Amino acid sequence: MIRAASVVWVLMSAVTVWAQTPASNRGGQWFEQDVIFVSGTGGYHTYRIPSLIVTPNGAVLAFCEGRKNSASDTGDIDILIRRSDDQGRTWGPVQVVADHGPDTIGNPCPVVDRQTGTLWLLLTGNLGHDDEQKIKARTSEGTRTVWVCHSTDDGRTWSQPEEITTAVKPPDWTWYATGPGCGIQLRAGRLVIPCDHAVTGPGGSIFRSHVIYSDDHGRSWKVGGVLGDGLNECQIVELADGRLLINMRNYAKGADEHRRAVAVSADGGLTFSDVFFDSALVEPVCQAAFLRYTNRPSHSRDRLLFSNPASTKRERMTVKLSYDEGKTWPVGRQLHAGPSAYSALAVLPDLSIACLYEGGRKNPYEQIIFARFSLEWLTQSEDAER
Repeated sequence: MIRAASVVWVLMSAVTVWAQTPASNRGGQWFEQDVIFVSGTGGYHTYRIPSLIVTPNGAVLAFCEGRKNSASDTGDIDILIRRSDDQGRTWGPVQVVADHGPDTIGNPCPVVDRQTGTLWLLLTGNLGHDDEQKIKARTSEGTRTVWVCHSTDDGRTWSQPEEITTAVKPPDWTWYATGPGCGIQLRAGRLVIPCDHAVTGPGGSIFRSHVIYSDDHGRSWKVGGVLGDGLNECQIVELADGRLLINMRNYAKGADEHRRAVAVSADGGLTFSDVFFDSALVEPVCQAAFLRYTNRPSHSRDRLLFSNPASTKRERMTVKLSYDEGKTWPVGRQLHAGPSAYSALAVLPDLSIACLYEGGRKNPYEQIIFARFSLEWLTQSEDAER
């Protein structure tokens, strides 16, 4: 199920000029960006929660939530998609992937199964008149539910979402969110989706991170390792040695405040180490993106990418680069100085880097912007992939 909303494209294309920065030199340092979702146009009050993947045939798929009537995290919320077949230079019309009527369906978290070519999209939802606080307090009419749909034609059409709540959500979990961002496929073939949830504790709700996984190419899903307390939205990469590194939103106070939380798994995400905190990754308590860029011996160096608002406020969208599997982050460059929030990263077929992020002039939720740039631009020509 997928339907076009061509009027959205007409409205958006008229108001994207301010964020465009044309590439001047494709052979070295270059940077360009374009607005691809504009809040208040196309029948949606607000566009939020970007997600980004590259399909097996090289198409770039940009997902987000279309929030019909307000900027609220609840209400009538649909999952939307735009497609680019030229590595983000031009974009097709907005299409609706999932629409639960007046209810919420959101938190897009896609993953590519490289062995079968199938694209999987994990989602979460709730009744439109329920909100997070009611769901966590168990005073809501319904609860948070988990869904999955898939595409077998390179993301052009998508199946109807199927509910998998009972398989991946234990009864004592209240709130639940997939991603947002993207999942990964391990070298062994396992599909891993980063998630978060809440449970009720003595002093109220406790946030925790977790993963779900599939060992049968998306036919079934199970709960993996759980991390917490005080952790939330997360992303995950597979390290060169086969371990997994998870990077998490952090609600800690004191010495660990405003630092990303991290942990490792030596068993494919079934269990995780103790959590530690990365002082190089400052955060304003917000979602972030985390992705492998290159690995040896296919490329000259092992590289990881990270993006978030590099501040204690939601501002200064920045992309950072690590050469030692996330131990240090010596390279960083700002994409947007103003208000910014959630982001997603992708590696394009020509090895340029893409970042899809929320940004604006007065608040972070005015637009969703697609930035595309070279490794040379990110590193100011200190590094290049030959």
